[in-house]
Amino acid sequence: MREYDFELRLAALLERDGLPTGPEAGILARQLGTSVTGAGERILDLVAVSPGPDFDTRLDLAAETIPPLVVESDLGVGTARSVTQSIDAPPAAARRVAERAAEVGFLELSREQGRLVGRQAARYPDWFDELVGIENKPDLGTPGDLASQLRRDVSLQVLDRVILATASHVTRAHRHRIPDPVGIWRVDPEEPEIEVVREAKSLEPNRPSFEIRAEHPGQFDVAFAGTAQKARQRRRIAERAYGKGWRTYELPACANARATSVAGTDGLPGCAWADRLVEPAAECGVDCPGYEAGAAPEADRTAERARRTPWRPDPAGPARRQSFLDRF
Repeated sequence: MREYDFELRLAALLERDGLPTGPEAGILARQLGTSVTGAGERILDLVAVSPGPDFDTRLDLAAETIPPLVVESDLGVGTARSVTQSIDAPPAAARRVAERAAEVGFLELSREQGRLVGRQAARYPDWFDELVGIENKPDLGTPGDLASQLRRDVSLQVLDRVILATASHVTRAHRHRIPDPVGIWRVDPEEPEIEVVREAKSLEPNRPSFEIRAEHPGQFDVAFAGTAQKARQRRRIAERAYGKGWRTYELPACANARATSVAGTDGLPGCAWADRLVEPAAECGVDCPGYEAGAAPEADRTAERARRTPWRPDPAGPARRQSFLDRF
C-alpha cells in the first residue's frame, strides 16, 4: 500500500476511535514541522493534539491558525501597541502577520498618528496538553531513513510521545532498529484496525535536549534546544495542527475520481482506475493514464471535519471585554 493511502486511512481511523493508548486526540493533522533549530528539517506524518484545560476557549477563538508571531509578540489585551515594534519580524512582515491575525479575529487593529497598532481581542488560552507524533511506514522492507528520523525525534523530545505505524509484520530485528522509546503500531488499513505492538514511552518536552542536525559514521552534529525554544515550538505545532487538520487535498476533476468513505469519514480522494486512495496534487491530471475528463466529485471537507471533530468552522469569536484599567 502506498504511504499516502495508508496515511489517510490511519487518520480517518484515529479520528473515529482515538489513539489506542490515549490520550484523547482532540485535533489531528498531517505533515507538520517539528524541528526546533532548523525550520522544515523534520516533518511528522501525523500529529495528534490532546485537549488542555482551555480547549473550549480555543474552539471559540478562530477556525484558522492564529499566526504564531502574534501569539509570541508583545501585543496583549491591554493598551494597543505598535505592530512593527511588538512583533519580531521586519516591518512589512509584521504588518502582514498582524493583518492576518485580524482577519481570523484574534487582533483588533487601528491607526494612531499614522502607525498601525493592535491588541489581542482575547488572551491566548492554554488549550492543549499532549502532542503525539506518528511516523507512517507501511512497508518496513523499504525503511529509507526511518531510523535516523526516529532518533532525531527521541533526541529532541519536543513531542510527548512518538509512534511508528506500519502495515508490515514487525520482527525482532525491526524492533531492535527502532529507538526504544518509540511505540509501534501494526495497522490493518483495510479493516481498519490497530494492534499495539509496543507502547510508546513518555518523552521529556519540558527539559532541555539536543536536536540531531546531521549523522555521520560514528558521530552526530547536534544543536542545543532549550525549554523556552521547545515550548514555543510545541505551541506552534499545536496551533498549526488546529488550523490545518489532515484533509489537505482537493478532489480532482476526473470521471474516475470518487469521494470515498473510510472508517466513517466521507470525501476521501479515491480513484476507480487505480482502485485505491490517491494523492491528487501528485498523481492526478491529464498526464495520468487513467484520466478521463469529468467533474470533480462533490465533497465538503470543512463540513466533514466539523462533523467528526470538536473543531468549529464558524466559531463565535472572542467577546471583547475592556477592563477598568484599559480606560486609561
